[in-house]
Amino acid sequence: MTFSLAPKNVDRDNFLNLALEGYKHCLVIGDKYDVRVVQSYKFVPLVYQIASRMGSSKDGGGPHNFQFALVSLVKKMAVDHPYHTIFQVPVVTASFPVDRNCKYRDGSFPYFKGLADSVMIMNGINAPKVVECLGSDGRKYRQLAKSGNDDLRQDAVMEQFFGLVNTFLQNNRDTWKRRLGVRTYKVIPFTPSAGVLEWVNGTLPLGEYLIASTRNGGAHGRPVMHHFFLERFLQPADWFEKRLAYTRSVAASSMVGYIVGLGDRHSMNILIDQTTAQVVHIDLGVAFEQGLMLKTPERVPFRLTRDIIDGMGVTGVEGVFRRCCEETLAVMRTNKEALLTIVEVFIHDPLYKWALSPLKALQRQKEMDDDLDTCLDDSQDEYEGNKDAARALMRVKQKLDGYEEGELRSVHGQVQQLIQDAIDPERLCQMFAGWGAWM
Repeated sequence: MTFSLAPKNVDRDNFLNLALEGYKHCLVIGDKYDVRVVQSYKFVPLVYQIASRMGSSKDGGGPHNFQFALVSLVKKMAVDHPYHTIFQVPVVTASFPVDRNCKYRDGSFPYFKGLADSVMIMNGINAPKVVECLGSDGRKYRQLAKSGNDDLRQDAVMEQFFGLVNTFLQNNRDTWKRRLGVRTYKVIPFTPSAGVLEWVNGTLPLGEYLIASTRNGGAHGRPVMHHFFLERFLQPADWFEKRLAYTRSVAASSMVGYIVGLGDRHSMNILIDQTTAQVVHIDLGVAFEQGLMLKTPERVPFRLTRDIIDGMGVTGVEGVFRRCCEETLAVMRTNKEALLTIVEVFIHDPLYKWALSPLKALQRQKEMDDDLDTCLDDSQDEYEGNKDAARALMRVKQKLDGYEEGELRSVHGQVQQLIQDAIDPERLCQMFAGWGAWM
């Protein structure tokens, strides 16, 4: 018995042509799998990292060279989205959405017109200045200008990470209903030692409320955080809503901060919005568990002291706080591949020095001694660059996989472990005195 292969070959070719036609229509309709031409707005959040890899055009290679493609991409972003790419054009700390159609109307953004006459000098070693930028829309935008030893590129990339997590939280139904997210602000580094930050209006440092700025007034009895809501929100419904917003904000920021190993969370580095009661984390210079490198290592995953818990009401860490922690952590674990990709880009950025040097570690806790110069000379080369990048990335991956102390845990079990570690008196008593574990 003989069989003819000709009809089968014809059918195979027809099916192949139909498959290719269908695939072509999918590429035309959607943009998810674009390869040759990707819309420029997708690269806008990473413009800083892309620009950092630009090199000399003399490398050669013609139009197929990587630098040629990189320069072309930056030019296209500058033409399509000038107000998000060329930071000298608008008011740098003003927020306005990205237009996917690349059509920005005249007057749709505030551009820089000048500066106010007065400058306010803040407390600190580098004496940062608060200036008011006059926008074309008639508004005054308060900005914090910093220079000195602080590298604002660290804060900038951390804010980018927070923004990405907020996107995932908004796309999830459960976290969107709870309005979970991390409060962000704009950071624009000009050089490694200078930059501008958006001034977060209407906020107050937690430490300033708990112990007062001069330590001569304020609430000295412990714990007192619940008075913040009683004093500012007099209507019962308003009081309940703001306390709920505070608890959710603390939960989301705690989980996100834990994943990236955010340290140095003393009471002056956490602001609270006096209108919405949401918390805002500032001074993000210690990340990827570099707090363990300090002279007095930080033993807790995030700040969950008795005053922080006191603001959550009678349920404390149970109920709303625990549930919001679990929802936030579950979303991050679901999107771990995307988060790991972004973290890897950050820590391998040639312009991004996240590892603490001995000088910075000592400055963080104000413990300067006569051996500082020797310490710097012996270990300057050791801390040069991003030599601990692989270790930091591996630890982030372990957290997103659910590994705690070498054991794989569920989302519920991981949150339970983290809360217990954060409130453990044995760990809190080992914290640096300036961290304020007692409040």
